[in-house]
Amino acid sequence: MGDLGEAWAQILADYEHHLTRERDLSPHTVRSYLVDVRGLAEHATRLGIHDPAAMTIRTLRSHLATLKSLGRARATLSRRATALRVFTAWLQRSGRADLDVGALLASPAARRTLPATLSAADMREVLDAATAMIDGDPVTGTRDLAILELLYATGVRVGELVGLDLDDVDRSRRVVRVLGKGRKERTVPFGLPAQDALDAWLAVGRPAVATPISGHAVLLGVRGGRIDPRTVRQVVHDRLGAVDGVADLGPHGLRHTAATHLLEGGADLRSVQEVLGHASLGTTQIYTHVSNERLRAAFRQAHPRA
Repeated sequence: MGDLGEAWAQILADYEHHLTRERDLSPHTVRSYLVDVRGLAEHATRLGIHDPAAMTIRTLRSHLATLKSLGRARATLSRRATALRVFTAWLQRSGRADLDVGALLASPAARRTLPATLSAADMREVLDAATAMIDGDPVTGTRDLAILELLYATGVRVGELVGLDLDDVDRSRRVVRVLGKGRKERTVPFGLPAQDALDAWLAVGRPAVATPISGHAVLLGVRGGRIDPRTVRQVVHDRLGAVDGVADLGPHGLRHTAATHLLEGGADLRSVQEVLGHASLGTTQIYTHVSNERLRAAFRQAHPRA
């Protein structure tokens, strides 16, 4: 960070400490914030602003305008604007600036695309195919089926799934305790098929690969350690790709699918928000659009006066 000058380098170091130690954010989130703020620092330095406290709203707007001219997507610009507002608010709150210059910064409206999902029939095909493959490889087969069933039943993120420990699973109540974004804990229910798949893995698959390094992890890799998120993603891609006609949406597609099927089955939006661990109900509302699109498609196909 030497090219930014001493003032900016110190601010970035202090901000990293704040995000890591005080806000206790995940390493991925911290990196994301720092990349965004470093981009602002480089832009400000090119403008001759070597003291972060000397920035104005024009500094922030010109930075976003430059990114837009470079072809950055609206969603990227919106996220970047949010990161800048968080940063300038911290500058003012911590006494490093007299004003919060980002308070008036508007976010470019991001175009929200509807998430792709699988139909209930497609999910049954995928799960039936995964079940049929257990006889050929009971260890990997039971694990992969447990992965698919849990992702679809709970809608949890991959990171939340791989972080599950044995005592996070209450099999009598059929719920799992997960640690989500911002280290917020929530409890998510799952159904009998997911319980059966999990029981099979814990009874047959896990004991076959467990080693002293396994600890209390629920899902394990072939060498006995806690399963890696990349392995989970590959499992999902492989299992979806093995069924003809089923879109390869990956693990996040199963999360979208779970949310959509909950709403289509009559779940209220607040309940789905709790299941998914969304901080804002607005994030969950996009799934109502998915359900509406399916309803319109069914109407067009089935109604004689559509």
